[in-house]
Amino acid sequence: MMGMDLFFGPSVERGPRKQRIYLTFDDGPNEWATDAILETLERERVPASFFMVGDHVRRYPQLARRVAGAGHLVGNHTHNHVKLHFASRQRLRHQLEVAHTAIGWATGQRPRAFRAPHGYRSPYLRAAARELAYTVFGWTFGVFDTAKPGVEEIRRRVRKRLRPGAIVLLHDGDGYDPEGDRMQTANALPGIIQDARSAGYEFGSLSELLGNHF
Repeated sequence: MMGMDLFFGPSVERGPRKQRIYLTFDDGPNEWATDAILETLERERVPASFFMVGDHVRRYPQLARRVAGAGHLVGNHTHNHVKLHFASRQRLRHQLEVAHTAIGWATGQRPRAFRAPHGYRSPYLRAAARELAYTVFGWTFGVFDTAKPGVEEIRRRVRKRLRPGAIVLLHDGDGYDPEGDRMQTANALPGIIQDARSAGYEFGSLSELLGNHF
């Protein structure tokens, strides 16, 4: 589902209302959590999407490369997690372009998706996203996993809010600390996948939604 905002431009906040959900992870890559999440996704054969901070990509290029190599979508999440509603046109462009370059360097792939840190968009984003050929993504719901409420609580919050086409916001990193602890999210993931499948859901990649309006 495309949220149409005349001021900030469009963003995709939900997929088609089918029995499919989309797992997304922000703020990585992270040396511990990203690895653990990738292992779970591979074991369960589940696709996901990762919105990466450019500065973290430069620190852990091998992890970014592994995410892309596993077939997951890698998106731009700015260079160092800037809240874009305060950013000038020049700073916004710099944030997107430096991260764009870092992701391309690490993965060998041109990113085609963007998500704004904290969801804070800017009126300057529409033009920058168009020039970089980005689809801008939001999310259907998040579960505040960054507050570290506990593995079972993260799992419960996701299970409670599942709905057809949902884009689920989770985190494999900390936007401001490349070594931030996101292992609760990583450890909750097997249960999240099990609960979604038990409820009749399949998993999709945001690559299915690039450039589409719903």
